[in-house]
Amino acid sequence: MSLNKYRDKRDFRRTAEPRGQKPDADSGTKPIFVIQEHDASSHHFDLRLEIDGVLKSWSVPKGPSTDPAEKRMAIPTEDHPLDYADFEGRIPGGQYGAGTILLWDRGTWTNITEKDGETRPAKEALEQGHLLAWLDGEKIRGGYALHRTGGSDGNWLLIKMDDDQADRRRNPVNTEPKSVESGRTIDEVAADES
Repeated sequence: MSLNKYRDKRDFRRTAEPRGQKPDADSGTKPIFVIQEHDASSHHFDLRLEIDGVLKSWSVPKGPSTDPAEKRMAIPTEDHPLDYADFEGRIPGGQYGAGTILLWDRGTWTNITEKDGETRPAKEALEQGHLLAWLDGEKIRGGYALHRTGGSDGNWLLIKMDDDQADRRRNPVNTEPKSVESGRTIDEVAADES
């Protein structure tokens, strides 16, 4: 996985987004995940999972759900550097992804994708189009399935697994709008960064 697409889309003289160094080697610690709310040309949430030293990323237009009956579209985007997991702020107009980024959730994740009773490597699971992830975040917890629809270039679905963290009544995207980093809302981040 490479950061070339990420870097090619950005002018780091104009944006405060992290450039990212070479992809980090496996530190032996539990991999991280982050969900960033992104108020750009279209409002969405970005799910990012640390895999092989980068943040593998999907744009989730409606954000994550805690209801297993709801399937959320997840559109793959370019890999992001690990230090993007701490980014909250504003991408200036004229730049790729212009708009406000809020650190909506963060935590660690565990690959729970199995085949023949053994955990399948995350990279292999993604290549096969089906990854099961246990998220342990501040807002989102439990098992989630990422499932590719269509061919190798198809979109994905993000689906909450029916486990003890599932909650059909909870809607954290609407009821928990504040940043886990700064405690601000997306509008407050936009106003502070203007």
